[in-house]
Amino acid sequence: MSQQKRRRVIAGNWKMFKNQADTRAFFSAFNPLVASVQDCDIVIAPTFTSLSAAVEAAKGTHIAISAQDVYWEKEGAFTGEISTAMLVEAGCRYTLIGHSERRQFFGETNETVFKKTKAALAAGLIPIVCIGEMLAYREAGRTENICQTQFHGSVGALTPEEFSRILIAYEPVWAIGTGRTATPEIASAVHKFVRHCAAEMFDAGHAAALRILYGGSVKPDNIQGLMAQVELDGVLVGGASLDPNSFAKIVKDWTR
Repeated sequence: MSQQKRRRVIAGNWKMFKNQADTRAFFSAFNPLVASVQDCDIVIAPTFTSLSAAVEAAKGTHIAISAQDVYWEKEGAFTGEISTAMLVEAGCRYTLIGHSERRQFFGETNETVFKKTKAALAAGLIPIVCIGEMLAYREAGRTENICQTQFHGSVGALTPEEFSRILIAYEPVWAIGTGRTATPEIASAVHKFVRHCAAEMFDAGHAAALRILYGGSVKPDNIQGLMAQVELDGVLVGGASLDPNSFAKIVKDWTR
C-alpha cells in the first residue's frame, strides 16, 4: 500500500487547557476555516470536562472528538478514572493512549497501555497509541531500542484485526513543549523503523496500512518540512492546536 492510500490524520491534543466556554469559542472560529477540507481526518482531544461541549460544537462537521486517556475496566471503584463506555456515550470516536506525559508523570507503562488499547478497541474507539524516547535515550543512541520495546509491549500482542484499527503517534519526548523539533529526516527514519517493527510483529500488509503520526512541537512554520516526508501520515499537535487559526493553517498546509 502506497503512502497516498493511507488517509492523513491531523490531531490536536489540548492537554489541560480550555474550559467549556473556551471550547465553544474555538470551534466557532475553527469550523469555518476547515469546512472545505475533505481529504484528511481532523481529530481534537479536549479535556474530559469539555468533551460534551466539543462534541456538540463539532456536530455537522467532519471533525472527530478524542479523549486524552481512558481506563480499561468497564466500571468499579476506580476514583477519577473514565471508562470506554462513558467516552462512547459522550460522543468520542478516538482516544489517546500512552501519551509521554502519562508515562512520565502518571506511571503509565507498556502493560497499562496495552490494557487500555484492548479496552478501547472492544468499545469501538480508535486508539492513538503514543511511543517515543526521552532525550537521554536519544543521546545514548537508544531511540530504536526504546521505540521497539514500547511498540512490542503496547500493541505487539494485539490480534492482526485489532492492530488494523489503531494509529501510532511517534513522540520524541525531548521535542515536546521544548521548541525543539525532530528534523523531518529524524522523524521519517523513526517512522520507517516503527513500520519495520509492525512488519515483523504482523505482516507487510499491516505495516503498509499503519498510519503513524508525528508529535513534538509541531507548528505552522515547520509543517511544510514534515509533510514532505512520505513516512509521516499526519501529526499530533500540542500547543499549536489551541489556537483555531494556527491549527487550521496546519490542517490546510498538510492537505493541500
